[in-house]
Amino acid sequence: MSTLVLEMRAGDLMVVNGASLRFRSRTRVELVARARFLFGKQVMTPEAANTPARRIYFALQCAYVGPEEEREQAMADAHRLTADFQEATTSNMARQLLERALTLAEQEEWYQALRLVRHVMRHEAAVLGLDPNSGVPLPPGAVAALRAAGGAQGAAFD
Repeated sequence: MSTLVLEMRAGDLMVVNGASLRFRSRTRVELVARARFLFGKQVMTPEAANTPARRIYFALQCAYVGPEEEREQAMADAHRLTADFQEATTSNMARQLLERALTLAEQEEWYQALRLVRHVMRHEAAVLGLDPNSGVPLPPGAVAALRAAGGAQGAAFD
């Protein structure tokens, strides 16, 4: 049996098999059994699911690490939200990434699925002038400065 050792800092959040853990001090965690988990910046709170792409990420996150009885509904939500996003977007690349993410999730390749949705989240943020970390609208001057600095590279991923 292989083990996974994670270094966690004080204040870090980790979700394991549906249970949220917040670390009060720096520690090492050793997972010795197969577990469904996310940690650190991979974990999105319900409040942070404030854009269409972020809602897809949150639904997939819940399908992966949520309580067993909620996983099926969360996956159905991810499919519905993805279909809505694909219908609304003009980006073929975003459509393809989301389709691939759902396929990977169905194959239980959760990290890869969530990684692809994070790409779409960054694209969405660039196109809509949002902070890429929070999904909150940036002030107009900040959007122009970000684009001038090349921060919106890939904003038109078609």
